[in-house]
Amino acid sequence: MKNTQIIGMGHYAPERVVTNAELEKWMDTSDQWIRERTGIERRHWISEGEKLEDLAYNASTMALENAGLRASEIDCIIVACIMSDYLFPGTSALLQARLGLPGIPAIDIRNACSGFVYALSIADKFVKTGTYKNVLVVGAEVQSTSLDLSTRGRDIAVIFADGAGAAVVSATDDQNKGVLTTHLHADGNFVDQLCMKKPSVNMRPRLGKELLESDEIYPYMEGRHVFKHAVTRFPEVIKEALEATGYSLEDIDLLIPHQANLRISEAVGKRLGIAPEKVYSNIQEYGNTTAASIPLAMSEAAGKGLIKENDLVCLAAFGAGFTWASALIRF
Repeated sequence: MKNTQIIGMGHYAPERVVTNAELEKWMDTSDQWIRERTGIERRHWISEGEKLEDLAYNASTMALENAGLRASEIDCIIVACIMSDYLFPGTSALLQARLGLPGIPAIDIRNACSGFVYALSIADKFVKTGTYKNVLVVGAEVQSTSLDLSTRGRDIAVIFADGAGAAVVSATDDQNKGVLTTHLHADGNFVDQLCMKKPSVNMRPRLGKELLESDEIYPYMEGRHVFKHAVTRFPEVIKEALEATGYSLEDIDLLIPHQANLRISEAVGKRLGIAPEKVYSNIQEYGNTTAASIPLAMSEAAGKGLIKENDLVCLAAFGAGFTWASALIRF
């Protein structure tokens, strides 16, 4: 049976940088308040005319270039994102057209912050079963346009941002490298703790004046509740991946968690006893880009030389749903 290897990675963030100082102009907040609670110093937001498709495309072309493949060699596209440039279809169809790949399957995954690991798991199964040889897996997100940029919405608005990351996963005969294991979980009992409720399919009409004046059109999060679950589920799913493969925490060369909050990443590393330098964080620069955060961080880490030949890298995510997931990869 074939194994699944990541042969190329790419990432992209919009050129527009929004600092904490800029947010101070729109809401009652401060650079110190944001840094202490999230670790975020700045984030990237799209500019007028820029689309989610653009972010996904730029990350994908970088991944293809690093993989040494032409777009025509891709057999399947899987995109993890909460929303698309259209209400439907999803981003995968738009990206497929942009890459000039009519006919191949284009799949969308809506698992929020865990979306990329979910998508990677699906791609892994496609490759290992011989269904496809080269799969393009993308996490792309535009969150800035959904935020309430007033003091009422500051707890959410200071966190979320825009970006994209991509990976080309391909078949290999080497059973000692590649995606060693993936683990996916969810608990829908907590959907109301982290969600955006409106517009909804059960509304007629879906858009109206009353809706536009409602705070339900903005993302909602019970921060303390999410933090409590995250610092529990992250260690659980990381240990699950290690137990499935016979490795220990000491064997991990780099842990790349979903960039939800720097305090969560620090708490998880401390709870597991992983040295801070082995827990990759770039939320300071990019904010929380939900489904894009892990591939963006992984690509950036690789570009900095922090992922080397034979390194054991663990990806771990937790987010809306609630969903949580992990993947263990030998590079």
